[in-house]
Amino acid sequence: MTERVVLAMSGGVDSSVAASLLLEQQYDVVGVFMRHGEASAQSCQSSNGKENPLLPILQGRLDHKQGCCSASDAIDARQVADRLGIPFYAIDMQEEFRRIVDYFVDEYQKGRTPNPCVQCNNWIKFGRLFDYADAVGAKYVATGHYARLLPTGQADQPFGLYRGIDDTKDQSYALAGIDRKYLQRMLLPVGGFHKSEIRERAAAIGLKVADKKDSQEICFVTSGKHAQFVRDRSDRNTSGQIVTVEGTVVGSHGGIEQFTIGQRKGLGIAMGEPYFVVEIDADNHRVVIGQHHQLARTQLTAEDCHWLIQPDDLPKEGLSVQIRYNSEPQPAAVQLLSDRQIAVDFSLPAFGVAPGQLAVIYHGPRVLGGGWIRSTSHSCSTTSELPPQA
Repeated sequence: MTERVVLAMSGGVDSSVAASLLLEQQYDVVGVFMRHGEASAQSCQSSNGKENPLLPILQGRLDHKQGCCSASDAIDARQVADRLGIPFYAIDMQEEFRRIVDYFVDEYQKGRTPNPCVQCNNWIKFGRLFDYADAVGAKYVATGHYARLLPTGQADQPFGLYRGIDDTKDQSYALAGIDRKYLQRMLLPVGGFHKSEIRERAAAIGLKVADKKDSQEICFVTSGKHAQFVRDRSDRNTSGQIVTVEGTVVGSHGGIEQFTIGQRKGLGIAMGEPYFVVEIDADNHRVVIGQHHQLARTQLTAEDCHWLIQPDDLPKEGLSVQIRYNSEPQPAAVQLLSDRQIAVDFSLPAFGVAPGQLAVIYHGPRVLGGGWIRSTSHSCSTTSELPPQA
C-alpha cells in the first residue's frame, strides 16, 4: 500500500523539489501551506465566499487555481502542486502562529534573541502538523529542510537526526527541538543533496521556482522591521542608555528590542572603531557595547533542554556545540546539570553567544539535543587577556 505523507510546502525551491522526490519514491503526497494570518495573507475562501474551516484537507479540493492565500509564496506553492499533480491545501494556522508571535515579542523585551523558526518546527511543522497528518491517515510528515534521518541500529531509537551533506545549507540546528518520537515518522528528502543539485532538479522538471531566492526574513514579520513589529504589539517602553563595558554612557536608544548580541551595525553612535553589542541589561534597559574581543565567551548554561538521545548516553568526548543557526559547531565539553540543564565549556572562545538562542549539541554530524541559552561567561579574569580582532 502506498504510504501517505503530508508535505509542508512554503513555495520555495526546496519543498517543491521535496514533493517531486517523494513522488519518485512512490509516496502519496499531500501538499500543505500553513497560513500565519498576518496582514500579507488574506483569508482563504470557498466558492460561496465563506472562510474555510481549519482543516480543508478533509473536504473536497477547492476549485480555484489562483491560490488560497494572496501571498505570493502560497501562489507559488499551489502552482508547483498543480504542476506535479498533487492535492494542495492552505491551512489556517493563525492561532498556532500567535503563540510564536507572543514568544517572539516577549523574548526581545527580556533582552534575549528569539529563534521563532526553531519554535515553528517544534510547535507547528513537527508538532501540530502531525495532528493533521493523523487526521488524514498520513504516516509521515515531510519538509524541505537540509538535514538527514539515518538508521541508528538501536531498537529504542531507530533513527537519528544528522546534518545535511551541504554544509553551507545545513538546517539540522533548527530541528534539534522536535519530539524524538517523531523521528521515525519524518521525511527530509533534500537533506542528501547540495543546494545546486536541488535547483538543477527543479529546472529539469520545469518548476518556475527553480531560481527563486531563499527567504531571509521571518515569515510573520512581513515588513522585515523586527523592532517595530515588537513595539506595535506591546505598550512597554524599553528605551534607555548605551554604555561601554567600563560603564561610560555613550548614547541612548529607542528600545532594547532593536539589538542582539554581536550586533555591529545600527548602534546609532560613532566610536571611531568597530564596537559590538556585548550585553543587553533588560532590567535597566541598557545596551552594553565593547570591542570584538570583549564578545568572547568560553562558557554558557542552557535550560529547558530537549534530547534526541537518552541524556545519560551523552558521550564524554568528541562533542561540539552550535550557538546560532548560521554558525559552525565548536568543540566543547558538555556537563549535565540535570536532564533539563547543561553547562558548556568551549575549547576556544566563542563570539556572539546570545541568551535566547539555542545551543545544539553534536557528536560528529549527529544531533544529540540542545537547550536555550540563559547565561554566558568568560573563564579569564578579564576579557583584555584575549587579542583584539585581526
